[in-house]
Amino acid sequence: MRFSHLGICVSDLSAALAFYGDLLGFEQVSVFETSGDPPSQLLGLPECSLEAVYLRRDGVTIELLKFEETEESADPLGRPMNRPGLTHLSLRVDDLHATLEDCRRRGVTVLEETLVFFEEFAAGAVFVLDPDGGRVELVQSPGPQDLLPGQEA
Repeated sequence: MRFSHLGICVSDLSAALAFYGDLLGFEQVSVFETSGDPPSQLLGLPECSLEAVYLRRDGVTIELLKFEETEESADPLGRPMNRPGLTHLSLRVDDLHATLEDCRRRGVTVLEETLVFFEEFAAGAVFVLDPDGGRVELVQSPGPQDLLPGQEA
């Protein structure tokens, strides 16, 4: 049918909203609070209580999940790219260097060693970390926005 959303468990909802909303331009579309069943059954968590905030950008919806109780497992260097499972969220930006300056000013962890930029193409990419260590790839690329690497225009 169609894509629904990506869920991201967060330890600090305010910090996540500042990162995904204020910095990356996702707009809040709804908020949902729940506890007990059926969410506990669906999520496989006994007696879970959570707040879910839905944000949307470019037709993509993410769900920020703030549970009353969370497990501490954030890696300060971000989730390794070769660990099976969802690796990252990728977003196009107009000006990679300006976006990185904004990230640094706001205290966002920029994985500086991942920065690649090709002046001749005005294109580049870098990974930054969300407040819980999730990788977000920022990409500056000329051309059609829906064109993926390896595709031809």
